[in-house]
Amino acid sequence: MTDTLVAVVLAGGTGTRLYPASRSDRPKQFLPLAGDRSLLAETVDRAGFADEVYVLTRPDLADQVREHAPNAAVLTEPEPKDTGPALVYAAHRVREQVGDCTLVCLPSDHHIEGDFAGTMGDAAAVAAETDSLVTVGVEPTRPETGYGYIKPGEESEAADGRTYYPVEKFTEKPDQGAAMRYRHHGYYWNAGMFAWTPDAFLREAGDTELAPLVDALDDGEPERGFDAVDPVSVDYAVMEATDDATLVPATFEWDDLGAWDAVSRVVDADDDGNAVLGDALTIDAENTVVATDGHVSVVGVEDLVVASYGDRTLVVPKGQAQRVREVVSELKEDDLF
Repeated sequence: MTDTLVAVVLAGGTGTRLYPASRSDRPKQFLPLAGDRSLLAETVDRAGFADEVYVLTRPDLADQVREHAPNAAVLTEPEPKDTGPALVYAAHRVREQVGDCTLVCLPSDHHIEGDFAGTMGDAAAVAAETDSLVTVGVEPTRPETGYGYIKPGEESEAADGRTYYPVEKFTEKPDQGAAMRYRHHGYYWNAGMFAWTPDAFLREAGDTELAPLVDALDDGEPERGFDAVDPVSVDYAVMEATDDATLVPATFEWDDLGAWDAVSRVVDADDDGNAVLGDALTIDAENTVVATDGHVSVVGVEDLVVASYGDRTLVVPKGQAQRVREVVSELKEDDLF
């Protein structure tokens, strides 16, 4: 394993499904959703096992990042184009600044409890030894249709005894029946956490639609590179295309705080199953998420999300929490997000 371990925290997104708490000028990584501190601050602290921590964000968020993560280095990508271009840019810049190293790449909006440092250390060691792109897989606890899944191959062992699995297949978000089958057949959730050396990742990205960006970065022209590629996730562009993906199982509890229904899994609920963030009164309510920066009262309801921040309020069935994207899409069209 290379001597230097670098954590790259991705903090350039908006978090549209957590509207109205999350807005264009107040992305979810700056919100305290599962504790007293922001998701970004908690993520950067969690990455403290690394020798260096970088936060990758867009230029207009750089000052907020520095407020929430004052001890981290800040990288600003020329243009937000999803995780594929973002991680190519981060790998190239970190290699320029640090040299030979291993990267662990972390989203800034996850809830994690347990031995995070141990798992990510294992992932980095496997990445360095095998020269592969390592994804961290989470063992499913429910037939979740909102996550991608990974089919592992036969168990392998690194020279130091660490266990990993070659990736046989990445699968996009399934329907309920498929999710139940995947869980039964030993698939893992794709948690969006990775480990690789910059050389390995850029080598693989150079054989994909991200090649123009890799070439432009080699030429010292990042803006040209971003102009030449379309927005694309790293999963679709690189991980699903490479033959050198491996999986290291997580040894921690994990949840993606991507939508309001996730709050009920990470916040202690009352006896009626209501999960409350902020000041709320619930009367004859069951299995409802209430989130507010003011005060909200709910009466005689069940299985709802009620989120009220500033001058915006959202009400949606808990089982349709993903549909908040539709609200944000319409608001963006009218420049109201």
